[in-house]
Amino acid sequence: MAAVHVLDGYYLAITLLITIGYQLFFFAIAFSLKFDKLTDFAGGTNFVVLAIITLAFSGKPDARQIVVSIFIMLWGARLSAFLLFRIIKTGKDDRFDDKRDKFFPFLGFWIFQMIWVWTVSLPVTVLNSPNITQFPQPAFGTGRDIAGVILFVIGFFMESVSDVQKYIFRSKPENKGKVCDIGLFTISRHPNYFGEIIIQFGIYMIAVSPAAYGYVTGAAYSALSATVLGAIFLTVLLMFVSGLNLQERPGAKKRYKSGNHWESYKTYTERTSIMIPFPPQLYARVPTILKRTIFLEFPIYVFDPAKHADHGKVQEREAEEGQRDRQDSLTQSGAQLLDGERS
Repeated sequence: MAAVHVLDGYYLAITLLITIGYQLFFFAIAFSLKFDKLTDFAGGTNFVVLAIITLAFSGKPDARQIVVSIFIMLWGARLSAFLLFRIIKTGKDDRFDDKRDKFFPFLGFWIFQMIWVWTVSLPVTVLNSPNITQFPQPAFGTGRDIAGVILFVIGFFMESVSDVQKYIFRSKPENKGKVCDIGLFTISRHPNYFGEIIIQFGIYMIAVSPAAYGYVTGAAYSALSATVLGAIFLTVLLMFVSGLNLQERPGAKKRYKSGNHWESYKTYTERTSIMIPFPPQLYARVPTILKRTIFLEFPIYVFDPAKHADHGKVQEREAEEGQRDRQDSLTQSGAQLLDGERS
């Protein structure tokens, strides 16, 4: 069966229209019912929808198309299922507390989700398109294919396992406020982010094989090669937009301000790589210049109490704690005095 041409030869327009319609449908439900549980579900399942549609349109897909389509469907389905499960357990999504009742701010999130889904899907979308499938294709199993599969398997394992490990850790009342330093979090502070990034580079590495080995030429070569934008976009998103930059320094500042296991957290950051997995015993000895460059712990993530702490509020907290300690001491002394009089 021949490939189906829809709007353009790379399926860019049809996948964009499907994504816009899919997200607006769920946005209408979420905004009307003030229902947070569909947000991440809509994002993850959108990847599945685009992969299925473009694979079906491609006519007679080869092994490479099937593999990358299945890979992104597995990733999207697992991500949406986990996030749906988590939001059902927690009840609501704190990210939308200041947006849920405001039409345009809330819509803004969904528009950004449209961009995320469409961009990250590009390697699969373009590989399945008629402008690529019209060329002869290398048999699946090239060096790039194998490397891509390995990256996907490692990334899928790291993201899936670390999500479960952190969820279980935080579900236990005795761990409230504590630093999650178990399992994969002993070798990386954000193993789920690392896994998600190498998943997308793995998918791209497989998808770009026809261009890399010279089977696809001309404009199609440029188009397929340019789909690396998907993996780069996700990396930038996690590192500088909605991931590390919102968790590292702000999280450390919050712990320092409240005194919530600050010392244990400080020790944890000194011995644990921010994202790239590395043995903690060795990472603790790595020179700071290497941590700030090769290991990606850029200065924008680092919390320095001398520069970034609100010392006035910290002093207020310490004063309150000191007052409570004195009260506890007086109470204890009074109790001991009464016990002595009774005896």
